[in-house]
Amino acid sequence: MAMRCIQALPQRFNENKTKEDPSIFDANLLNQQSNHIPQQFIWPDHEKPSSDVHPLQVPLIDLAGFLSGDPFLVSEATRLVSEASKKHGFFLVTNHGVDETLLSRAHLSMDSFFKAPACEKQKAKRTWGESSGYASSFVGRYSSKLPWKETLSFKFSPEEKCHSQNIKDFVSEKMGDGYKDFGNVYQEYAEAMNILSLKIMELLGMSLGIERRHFRDFFEDSESILRLNYYPQCKQPEVALGTGPHCDPTSLTILHQDQVDGLQVFVDNKWQSIPPNPQSVVVNIGDTFMALSNGIYKSCLHRAVVNSEKDRKTFAFFLCPKGDKIVKPPEELVRVMSGEREYPDFTWSMFLEFTQKHYRSDMNTLEEFSNWLKNKRSF
Repeated sequence: MAMRCIQALPQRFNENKTKEDPSIFDANLLNQQSNHIPQQFIWPDHEKPSSDVHPLQVPLIDLAGFLSGDPFLVSEATRLVSEASKKHGFFLVTNHGVDETLLSRAHLSMDSFFKAPACEKQKAKRTWGESSGYASSFVGRYSSKLPWKETLSFKFSPEEKCHSQNIKDFVSEKMGDGYKDFGNVYQEYAEAMNILSLKIMELLGMSLGIERRHFRDFFEDSESILRLNYYPQCKQPEVALGTGPHCDPTSLTILHQDQVDGLQVFVDNKWQSIPPNPQSVVVNIGDTFMALSNGIYKSCLHRAVVNSEKDRKTFAFFLCPKGDKIVKPPEELVRVMSGEREYPDFTWSMFLEFTQKHYRSDMNTLEEFSNWLKNKRSF
């Protein structure tokens, strides 16, 4: 398959542009303007959402039970995770230990940013090639198949492991002191997700039959991403998508949904939904962990749909290794595959740059990146 690369640098937002400017996504304005949403938000017929979508059967993993050390609960958790991860890479985690009050504060705080005027949100605009900041759909970056959403992303690393800017400082610098509480909430949320992700890494290690702390240790000095996703109401949800079909290039995604349905996964050659469950988080394997498992665990195609009645809000914590760490599977997992490596060695910083500057993430991202690496190294 030929590599599909971005052919030109994107436009930069002009700070003097008004909310009517077509280079800024304003769902309220677009919903009011005419009978149809703009063409760049309309997806091809074969990718448009279907009304005939049924729930995916995903296992519910009791994390507290696994951490208790009870032999039966440990065995059950590792078995369920292994089965799901080998098939589609999605499972739910309950009894995860994240404070419910924090989750509630995080959801309530989203409106203070996404309901603000466009000029206010643009203070935190995300520049091309960066993973932090506000993105108004992908306007200016792509010209077709635009997602019906807004996002605010933050880079996150455990403070004791690095000296990079944290979330609360980023928010204060970009948005001003009026957003201090906003920044504190998501700093706390990211810290909680980081702790949770390392516990899940222990579970993944055991489920693959390797030393329990192997992956936890690998991700201790992570360079992760927290993303707030806001999907406004859309008057033509049957032709639009909140997020197009893709596999996450990162290692592990921990998603917390509000009460509005929208997540769909492509399994058994059909789209199936994962309805919101207030007592659990959705976890899925990303491309980088698929490489770390030597292809044993799968990174699955998924998307987000929108609706005409309710806004939808989610938080996605993307666990990623430190940028300069070599991504390669442990020898035990290479032997399982008859000594064959499924993917070449790479670093997360190389893969991230590939997805930010050269390739729009889809179901073939890791394959295309691997081919690109092999071709590059052959010269």
